[in-house]
Amino acid sequence: MARALARDPADADDLTQLTLERALLRRDQWRPDTRLDSWMFRIMKNAWIDEARRRARWSKVTATPEQGELAADPASATLDARLGLSVIERAMAALPDDQRIAVALVLIEGLSYDEAAAVLETPVGTLTSRLSRGRAALQAALIDHGAQP
Repeated sequence: MARALARDPADADDLTQLTLERALLRRDQWRPDTRLDSWMFRIMKNAWIDEARRRARWSKVTATPEQGELAADPASATLDARLGLSVIERAMAALPDDQRIAVALVLIEGLSYDEAAAVLETPVGTLTSRLSRGRAALQAALIDHGAQP
């Protein structure tokens, strides 16, 4: 789950460590009648959101005009290929955050729709639509790379 959220192995490791630290500090808040993994996923999601907000604030302070040009550099599009990332990993990384998280929770982590909706604090219908759009985008990406439908 951390890898799906962070998109970067080092950031995923940091997110996992932060999640475990927060869970240990708040272990008295876990209720035995709930699934531990759902509780941990919620902590991870909240930690990831906190970190994304912190980075957004920091990047506004430290951004230079050259950094904007680097993001638009077509040579950076080949970075994924040079790193040997799979088509699926690139397709997952390209999904909007809400779809990527929904797909990761249900299809990768195996949570039920109800459990994933609880982790995301959204209605099941919202989760279902995010999954549907995410699956469609993944399927389109795979077809674009020569996979059979």
